[in-house]
This record gives sequence, C-alpha cells and structure tokens, in this order.
Amino acid sequence: MNTLMLLAQPDGPPGGGGVFASPLFPVFLIGLMLLFWVVVILPMSRRQKREQEQMLASLKRGMKVLTNAGIIGVIVTAKEGDDEIVIRSEDTKLRLRRNVVVQVLGSDDTEAGKS
Repeated sequence: MNTLMLLAQPDGPPGGGGVFASPLFPVFLIGLMLLFWVVVILPMSRRQKREQEQMLASLKRGMKVLTNAGIIGVIVTAKEGDDEIVIRSEDTKLRLRRNVVVQVLGSDDTEAGKS
C-alpha cells in the first residue's frame, strides 16, 4: 500500500509551476524576442537593402533582368541617375522603374542590340 501512495503523489512541491508560473516570464519572453530581432533580423534586412541598392545602381544596357511581375527581359536603355529603364521582352518594349527589378540574370548583348 505504501508504494501505491508514493506513486500517486505528484512530483515536485505542491502548487509550484516553476519558471513558467513567474509573473516576470512574459517580460523575459518579450525581451528575448527583442534581442533576437536586434541581433539577427535587423542586420540581415539592412544587408539585403544595401545589396538591392547596389544591384539597381549597377544596371546597364545589355543586362538580362527579372522583374517583380515575373517578366524577363533585356535592358535596352538605362541612363545613370534616371529612375526608369526600358527593357525588351520578346517583341515588346516596356518602360519600367528601376525598383521593379528583382534579379539580374546575366548579360545578353545580342538581344540588346536589336532596337
């Protein structure tokens, strides 16, 4: 009977919840998330923004690009300091803003020469 009584008793002190029952636990959790954001997410987003700005500044004629709408084309006109570029995709010329370019896929000088 004594062994049954020992097995039936809960482990640990009665009424204790450990660390999770502390009233400061939510504050600790919020602080931990804030630290993660400052150490990991903020520097990563700054680096991505800097790389995107460098890529947009380096756009020039003959580069094959992908836009955020999924259009793949070759840059026909890209003036330094101008916010617009002209790309050729198949038989169509499109005038777009530089910031819609998502990725540079390489250069294709043969298609850029066809105007």
